[in-house]
Amino acid sequence: MKILKFGGTSVGSVENLQKVKEILTSDQDQKIVVCSAMSGVTDQLVTLLEYIKLKDAEAITRSLHRLESKHHDVIDQLIEATDLRNDLKEGVSQLITEMLEVSNQAFEESTEAIIVTYGETLLTYIFSNFLNATGVTNVLLDAKEFMYVDTVDNPNIKKVAEKLEVIIGQNPASIYITQGFVCKDHLEAIATLKRGGSDYTATIIGAALNADEVQIWTDIDGLHNNDPRYVEGTHPIAHLTYNEAAELAYFGAKILHPQTVSPVVDKDIPVLLKNTFDPAATGTVISNKVHKKGLKAISAKDNITAIKIKSNRMLMAHGYLRKIFEVFDHYKTSIDMITTSEIAISLTIDDTTHIEEIVKKIDAYAEVTVEENHSIICVVGESLINDKSSSRLFEILNYIPVRMISYGGSNNNISILVETKDKIPTLRFLNEKLFETSQAATL
Repeated sequence: MKILKFGGTSVGSVENLQKVKEILTSDQDQKIVVCSAMSGVTDQLVTLLEYIKLKDAEAITRSLHRLESKHHDVIDQLIEATDLRNDLKEGVSQLITEMLEVSNQAFEESTEAIIVTYGETLLTYIFSNFLNATGVTNVLLDAKEFMYVDTVDNPNIKKVAEKLEVIIGQNPASIYITQGFVCKDHLEAIATLKRGGSDYTATIIGAALNADEVQIWTDIDGLHNNDPRYVEGTHPIAHLTYNEAAELAYFGAKILHPQTVSPVVDKDIPVLLKNTFDPAATGTVISNKVHKKGLKAISAKDNITAIKIKSNRMLMAHGYLRKIFEVFDHYKTSIDMITTSEIAISLTIDDTTHIEEIVKKIDAYAEVTVEENHSIICVVGESLINDKSSSRLFEILNYIPVRMISYGGSNNNISILVETKDKIPTLRFLNEKLFETSQAATL
């Protein structure tokens, strides 16, 4: 059994859906195929939610009409048989009607998840029927029937396995199609795995079924050693360990959801990152195997807020740090980086939902300074801190104002904090010093 996940770009057009079909039929392996919504659809649904909150009936109608037309157009281009084409368009219209009914109800906490997950429902409904119509027999699975995730950090793998095994046993097939992103929470209410969560869906399913491998298909040929959007001459990394991939994903590598590898680590199920538009490309294999130690890649995480907490009297007092951390814990706000001096603590967060409450509580016994618009630049590699070439990283101090440095907390990660306006120059500088200089030294 293999688990294949296709992202929004991979299923974002009729031509791309044809490419996905070719990948699925390239071998006879049993597969569960996890699909995202078509590219741009989730953004449309987020906008729809704003109209629902405002109770703007006219805007809701317009938004739903655009969604319906977009998916009807796809059906017109994919399906040749008139009867089936009309049936599928009627099915899409029924789903749109369901969304309208939800829109007209009182807005509740569950409304958001119900609405934004319709993108995956629409896509998989069309794609499954398209495959069947072209001779690729498959079974469409409803992820809401088996994807139980008590919290985003705690998927109920055992329950997912129990539910899925029954469903698959009752519906034997070589190919199954299902939705990414959507799940049920501990109250069995519809929830989501957050943006990009279809990767996570795939590895949860992979762990539940003890799959041979999980394949993440995107529009890039593997995880690159730096961000190709900002840095020229990057290249895909052939092999990464789970630890390396987790660090890169958490600190901004866009190709992976931050939680992706966690379900499969203990079961040693490899995760392959592949390019839908170049299936022959090697891509990246993520596993427990260490193929090379030392520097591997650089990633960047934006929307970081730095908080400096200063106290001349209490910093070294017993229990003071605990008191600080309990404030963040109370508001369920994770800390990314932390440094200390004799009289001050500097730390970073990426979730500012409760920043005002946090500052107010800490301000009662310390001076608090908040600085927004920062980015964490993360350099990753197995046993990185033992790699002598990593010392070149610190030459950045001569050129870029660095707000914080985290070194030694992990053997595999060195992180620096800079203002976001300095992010791209930092990525390019580090690429030159850490990769280009190293390559030149070996020539």
